[in-house]
Amino acid sequence: MKVLDLQCSQGHVFEGWFASEEDFQSQKQCDLVQCPLCNDHQVHKLLSAPRLNLGARPPGPARSGHDANQPAHPDAGGGSSGSAQGALTTAVVPFDQGDAALLPQAIQAAWLRLARHIASNTEDVGAAFAQEARRIHHGEAPERGIRGQATAEEALELLEEGVAVLPLPLPVSAKETLQ
Repeated sequence: MKVLDLQCSQGHVFEGWFASEEDFQSQKQCDLVQCPLCNDHQVHKLLSAPRLNLGARPPGPARSGHDANQPAHPDAGGGSSGSAQGALTTAVVPFDQGDAALLPQAIQAAWLRLARHIASNTEDVGAAFAQEARRIHHGEAPERGIRGQATAEEALELLEEGVAVLPLPLPVSAKETLQ
């Protein structure tokens, strides 16, 4: 199994797992390799060093003197405030200048987690989004989280009617299960 560091033309960095170099090239030629964030098919390999797992734990910098399995802040996790569905937990994590290089990857990972959470907790109503949002708003359909497609004009009309909508482009990979 080859784990390759890949990058799309938009600068998003991600991993791809392939049986061999030939497998990667074959999938790339068939446009099967795409960025999980923006669906860009213009993907190229980045330089990466092989890692041999010989049973030893890889050396790593100590992180702010706290255990990785414990919340970074006493208020992060543990207690329950509000309803279980849709509850958000925030954590205060000390920022180290060495973390600055990890920031784009961390933002990308957080965005993908958010997109997958939204996709798994909403119903896709497709092109009927504006009509279904109105039905829910007027009490004609059961209240639930929905997602779909609407034109800019439809979205503005919904907002003017008091229907809360948020334009949010979701990557295709967030809507699918990973293999």
